[in-house]
Amino acid sequence: MTTAPPPQLWQQLQQVAGVLLAIQRGQSGTVAIGAVPAPLRPGVQALSFEVLRSLGQAQALRKQLAPRTPPPAVDALLCVALALLCRQDGSRYEPFTLVNQAVEASKKTPPTKPQAAFVNACLRRFLREQDALKAKVRDDPVARWNHPAWWIDQIRSDWPNHWQTLLRAADQPGPMVLRINARRTTQDTYLKRLQEIGMEAWAVGRWGIILKAPCGVQDLPGFANGDVSVQDSAAQLSAPLLLTGTSSQKPLRVLDACAAPGGKTAHLLELADVAVTALDVDAVRCERIHQNLNRLGLSAKVIAADAADVSTWWDGKPFDAILLDAPCSGSGIVRRHPDIRWLRRQTDLGQLVETQARLLSKLLPILTPGGRLLYCTCSVFRAEGEQQITRFLSAHASAVMLPNPGHLLPTGNEKSGSAMDNQVNDHDGFYYALLEKRAA
Repeated sequence: MTTAPPPQLWQQLQQVAGVLLAIQRGQSGTVAIGAVPAPLRPGVQALSFEVLRSLGQAQALRKQLAPRTPPPAVDALLCVALALLCRQDGSRYEPFTLVNQAVEASKKTPPTKPQAAFVNACLRRFLREQDALKAKVRDDPVARWNHPAWWIDQIRSDWPNHWQTLLRAADQPGPMVLRINARRTTQDTYLKRLQEIGMEAWAVGRWGIILKAPCGVQDLPGFANGDVSVQDSAAQLSAPLLLTGTSSQKPLRVLDACAAPGGKTAHLLELADVAVTALDVDAVRCERIHQNLNRLGLSAKVIAADAADVSTWWDGKPFDAILLDAPCSGSGIVRRHPDIRWLRRQTDLGQLVETQARLLSKLLPILTPGGRLLYCTCSVFRAEGEQQITRFLSAHASAVMLPNPGHLLPTGNEKSGSAMDNQVNDHDGFYYALLEKRAA
């Protein structure tokens, strides 16, 4: 049996350029990377993430090297090479190797082949003049922070004292965080299992474990049997926030609206004997909920439906608790999905805010009096957090706010003594508001 040769760098660069082009045309990075041939996919994903975290600077440098925008495929390949060449934390490849392999990728890609000499000239000029070229784009906010201008302005407006910290944190890869299945194991027990196989890790929160180095889930002991799941520590707060303080006199009827891929549904079921209805508008993503629950040995009523279109799926019995993980910008998880910042448009924010408001107003009536509704978004934009809930409470006298975390701001590994809504920690950006429905 012959072993396939390892992928060559030019092949990976060729695929990364294709991923970038797909993202620029509106396709998510997850989908674009998923279409890459399996043998190339791990390397392409790693390189794509590096490129997306330096894309603002790369685009500014390309404009210096070629003021007239080249054809899209050529532009994408140039930006890929420039992004990797100008990574501040260093690239895994020598500069001349990157240039040579980028030119080779150009020669072997039909849309870029006629311009291989142009690609070569641009990149070699960059190697000769990189200090001067970088100095020319230093004052460009998009080049400095590697986010779209509107995004930078929004973060700066929302968090005037912390905006630089938040933008820097967004460019740090997030750690791999596990959630133990409380029905099957404990933090201490699982940490010992990891230690036995040489994996360094430590506890976070009540159910979380942070791995020092990420790994494939197939390498995690007991993953296939449902002992652990992958879930950021900020997201692990949702289930206990909703369940703590609720009555244990009867099995609770819980709605997880917008539930896919099912991580929060599973955590609810791991922590309590509750009857969960899990909704998602996407039938394909509902299948992901089933798969995750099956692996964990759990069950819920899964329905493919629009949560706001209540008449199409509700059985008329009020819920004791509702978890609304609402569609949002994803501005709190860009370190894990760096494509989001380049996919989102400023106009998207207003549309998402309207969707969130509609879901809140439609779900409150089907909550039993005295019941709880937990609203959350993986966003750091105030419009999707405190501003949304402030408007909702002013328009719905039957809803009252309970103690809740509010905005959880990601700071990465940066330490700060400044006071924010949350303690400084290495987690994704989230917003939580716990509401209670007044009794009539």
